[in-house]
Amino acid sequence: MDRLRQRADFLAVANGARANTAAFVLQGRRRDDQGPIRVGYTVTKKNGTATERNRIRRRLREVIRRVDAVFMRPHHDYVLVGRRDALTRDFATMIDDLRSALRRLDRPAPKTGNNKAGNKSAPNPNGMTRP
Repeated sequence: MDRLRQRADFLAVANGARANTAAFVLQGRRRDDQGPIRVGYTVTKKNGTATERNRIRRRLREVIRRVDAVFMRPHHDYVLVGRRDALTRDFATMIDDLRSALRRLDRPAPKTGNNKAGNKSAPNPNGMTRP
C-alpha cells in the first residue's frame, strides 16, 4: 500500500465516491493502471491546532494499518478526510466505521437521474404552448 502525495491525485479522488462517518469522510476512486492501493490523508485547519490535526492524521493512518487490505479494492485510490470527532472517538469504533465505509463505496451508486417523463408537463391538446 502506497501513499497519495500529489495534489492532482487528491483532486481526482475527490470526484469519486464518498462515504461519511462521524470521524472521517472516505473518498474512493478506481484507477486505470495496475498499481497498488494508494491512501491519502487530509485534515483541514478548522479541525484544530497543528498538534490536534497531526493527532487526527496519526489515528487515521493507524486505522488504515489495522484494517485488512482485503476490504480495499486493488487499483483504487482512497482519501480519508479527518474530522474533529476522530480525536475522541473510540479506536475500535473507528475501525468498524472504516470497514463499513469501504463496503458502502463498493456498492453501485443509486440511479438518481431526472425522470424525463415526470419533469415535462403534459402536452396541450390544442398544440399551443402554456405560459
